[in-house]
Amino acid sequence: MTDGMVVGLGSRSTASFAVAAIGQRVRDGLRIVGVPTSENTARQAASLAIPLSTLDEYPEIDVTIDGADEVELGTRNLIKGGGGNLLREKIVASASKRVVIVVDRSKLVDRLGRNAPIPVEVVPFGWKSTERRLTVLGSVPRVRLDAEGKMFVTDGGNFILDCTFGAVESAGELQTRLDAAVGVVEHGLFLGIASQIVVGDLSGVRILE
Repeated sequence: MTDGMVVGLGSRSTASFAVAAIGQRVRDGLRIVGVPTSENTARQAASLAIPLSTLDEYPEIDVTIDGADEVELGTRNLIKGGGGNLLREKIVASASKRVVIVVDRSKLVDRLGRNAPIPVEVVPFGWKSTERRLTVLGSVPRVRLDAEGKMFVTDGGNFILDCTFGAVESAGELQTRLDAAVGVVEHGLFLGIASQIVVGDLSGVRILE
């Protein structure tokens, strides 16, 4: 990361460590502009005095640093959205020249869906009909609730259905079917987006290019 870069700032626990590290580098004199992928990330970055802007001001991002719920070995395909920010995360990632994903070893799988459900962001209007469509696609949807037991609402004002498909044989085919489902705003399959995977564990760090 160098002076003058526009940096996408990811969400959730792993990405929050990266944002904290970027904040330290800003304090040390690094000059960058951050584009946050969630309101929580924006608040964290602002507290660290990281200069912030939007995709409207900077429609092309040099690098985005984010986490993932699962990383498929051999393809670098991802499941994201466990924190509920998948729509903004995908928009920012798609506008980025490079996307670096930081995970621990437990997130590596041979097939997406092996351990994590696929979050699907849906329009509140008629969401039960959308839920039925997702069931027809072979999933077991579960409504995401917040800490108070109410419907979780994304930064975009939508609901999330966490859809269990089991190990996905063809992520590309599933993506096409989810993209075509009426009522679906976005989903947590991030295919062909990651440029680099950084895997950290007690033995150190390794890079999956």
